[in-house]
Amino acid sequence: MGAYIARRLLLAMPLLLVISFLTFVLVSFSPSDPAKLVLQAQEVPVITDELLEQTKEELGLNDPLFVRYVNWLAACLQLDFGESYVKNESVWSLIGPAFWNTLKLTLVSSVVIITLSIALGVLCALKAGSFLDQSIRGVLFFFTAVPAYWVGAMMIWYVSVKLDLLPTSGMDSYESYILPVFVISISYIGLYFRNVRSSMLSQLNKDYVLYGRASGLQEKTITKHVLRNSLQVAISIFCMAIPIILGGTVVIENVFAWPGLGSLSVDAILSRDFPVIQAYVLLMAVAFVFFNTVSDILQAALNPKIRVGK
Repeated sequence: MGAYIARRLLLAMPLLLVISFLTFVLVSFSPSDPAKLVLQAQEVPVITDELLEQTKEELGLNDPLFVRYVNWLAACLQLDFGESYVKNESVWSLIGPAFWNTLKLTLVSSVVIITLSIALGVLCALKAGSFLDQSIRGVLFFFTAVPAYWVGAMMIWYVSVKLDLLPTSGMDSYESYILPVFVISISYIGLYFRNVRSSMLSQLNKDYVLYGRASGLQEKTITKHVLRNSLQVAISIFCMAIPIILGGTVVIENVFAWPGLGSLSVDAILSRDFPVIQAYVLLMAVAFVFFNTVSDILQAALNPKIRVGK
């Protein structure tokens, strides 16, 4: 198992290098001049060519592309993403707290989504074709199709404004989590519950289930085996759910004024704050690669055939 983990980590390194290079290059090829953006953010009244050239030299923009990339990557490995062009502050001082706020919202939402997806998926698989199964699937698929921002707006209007039960924005207390977590969860449960249900139905039609019942095994014992085999298929989906939710909170954070990465990234894009954009894209990419690697390791732990490459 240790050799498999080491092999997966080694395979992740080149991928991260490619992603980091693309992140740096794509932003560097933007038609906007970073030096001009910095001077505009500093509210310099007259921007001359000499001043632009001096700012480029200070920012290291006159160095070759590869040299700038290596210097940037070396700094990023020390959590130094440079300074914001707009706010003139360390990017990490901006993105660090925002990342932590988004991560807390993501983890709470992921626990709710995974728990309910498994519970409802197993229930619907065991009651496949029944009125209960069709009702749950219909309700969840409806909320999956409805835009999250509309659900969020309706929840704010009804629960926060009309009933005055929960706060409309911010993260002052645990109550602030309820509405954003509900909206995120209701948008994703329909997707992941369907995978659990399909996997369960596939396992229930396997020969070992028929043989188990013919041998007189209790239904509870058979269900445990079916669930274990089903989750081997669903585990990769659940692992990738975390970075997907992490990157998909942009709309919800803006609807509920949540001080996280979503709000910060939108502001950075609108103001063309390149260092913040680069840090955001890199963090999201690292999160996807990390959880994909964790998914592979967990699957290998559950299925020895994967560890030996079969």
